Formats: sequence, structure tokens, C-alpha cells
Amino acid sequence: MKALGLLAANRCFVEFGAGKGKLSHWINVAFRGSDNVHFLLVERSTTRFKVDGKNKSADSVFERLQVDIQHLSLRKVPLLCEKGLPVIGVGKHLCGAATDLALRCMLESSGRDSGEQNNQPPRKRLKLEEQSETVGVDSQPTPTGLDSDMGKELTVSGLAIALCCHHRCDWRHYVGKEFFRDRGLGALEFAALQRMSSWATCGLRKASGRSDSSSPPGSGREQWEEEDHEHGDDAIPSSLDGVVSAEDREHVGRLCKLLIDYGRVDYLQRKGFTSNLHYYTSRDVSLENVLLTAVPNSTG
Repeated sequence: MKALGLLAANRCFVEFGAGKGKLSHWINVAFRGSDNVHFLLVERSTTRFKVDGKNKSADSVFERLQVDIQHLSLRKVPLLCEKGLPVIGVGKHLCGAATDLALRCMLESSGRDSGEQNNQPPRKRLKLEEQSETVGVDSQPTPTGLDSDMGKELTVSGLAIALCCHHRCDWRHYVGKEFFRDRGLGALEFAALQRMSSWATCGLRKASGRSDSSSPPGSGREQWEEEDHEHGDDAIPSSLDGVVSAEDREHVGRLCKLLIDYGRVDYLQRKGFTSNLHYYTSRDVSLENVLLTAVPNSTG
């Protein structure tokens, strides 16, 4: 992110699928001493043991928004309307279709027509970490004069999303349809690639069958629970046993994942971004080790 120029002050980082908020926490650590850095943590589920409270300071603002990504219009989030800061989207192991929903949320013109008014998340779900304890989040919001700004354009400065769980993708939300159609592929082929993508982590599936007592020393149960969501539930067809080796199946699975990811790269390029896929760690550390990045095309 530093090499792409994304770690800069006067930005708002939107973490999709934030969970406990650890990714935003460590980005904030990298910003110690910088002014006007905001974090918007998007998570649809109620989360325990959040780390947001560790980041209360005068230099950064943390806000947590409980809403499904597909129902989120960033133009209607008061923090973004008030500050007008450039937005950077981030995500750590954003499962399957959630990645596509996040890309659409960032880049497509949602929330402008009256038909999407009902998609605005309730104000009571906006949990401002910096607000006084005397102000209840369930209280009726006072007029803020933001209504006239709800349609303003957002400036997207870039994104960095660690990808995973391609078996949870679906054609309806997939952003790379044009990439597939240009190559004579459609929903049927996508469904086959989606299912075979789980083969890429079949080695992990075998390892996950071990008992907790066999976990590597110091790994902790949290790490194993996090890794458990990385592989699909689709069993390897018995008809392939003895015909295609496990190594070949894993290789095919990785190719399927890459094809799905290149559709996302193509989507971002069509939107005017320079986009790439990066291997950010070795497969010994994580079998889900691909990072999707994008920055606006230079206008020079």
C-alpha cells in the first residue's frame, strides 16, 4: 500500500468485512503522527472483542457501520459527506461475492435515484467512537444540512483487498461478466470455475481435519478458525481419484481462482484504474495469498 501511495494522510479508509477491525488498527498504527485519517469499518454482523477502542486519539477517527455491503451507499454516510475525504477501500480475506459487492459499492453510481433511498442504513447503526456517552445512538438525529450533499461524487483513491473463498462467488454479483463474455464464457462456465476453485485449498482441507492438539505451537485457535473459512465444502469427485493427482487438482483450482480474479482486474481497468494482483505472502503461510490492488490511472 505504501508503494502505491495509499498510505497518505487526509484519507478515509473503508474496511469492508471489518470483523474485529484489526486491519484498520494496523493501518492506523502505520499512521502514528499523521493528521486527518478516518476509518469507516463496515460489518453486517455484531462483533465481539472489537479493537476499535484501542485507536481513540486526536489524530484518527473510527466509525463502525453495521450494514450488509449490498445495501450500503457510501454517498449517504454522514462521515464521508461531511469530510469530503478521498476514499480507499481495504479488506482482509473478503469472502467470495463480498469482494464484488465491495467493488460495486466503491465504484458504481449507487444511491443517486430515489429508488435506492430505502437502502440507506439507519442512523442508529452509525456507531461513532468519538461521540460523547451522553448522546445515545438510538436518539433522533438532529438536522445536519447534509441532505443537499447526499448526491455528491466520492473520490476513490485506490483499494487493496486480500481475496479468498472464490467458491462463494456468484454470477449475479460478479463484476467481471464482460471479461467472461468477451471470451465466450457465461454463467454456466462461471459456476464450474467457482466450484473447482475450492480445489486450490484441498491441501488445507486435509490439514484442517487435525485435532486442536495437533495445531502448530503458538498458532492459537483463532488462527485455525480464520483459516477454516478459506476452503470450500465441495468434495473432490471420487471419479478423479487415481486419475488426477492432488497436486494437479490444486493447480487447476488456483487457475480457476486467477481467472475469476482477472475478471475483477478487467472491471477495474474499465472503470479507469490501474489494477494488479499480487502475491503478498507465501503459500506456506496462507493458501489464500492474493491481493487485489487498484489506483486511478495517471492523467499526466
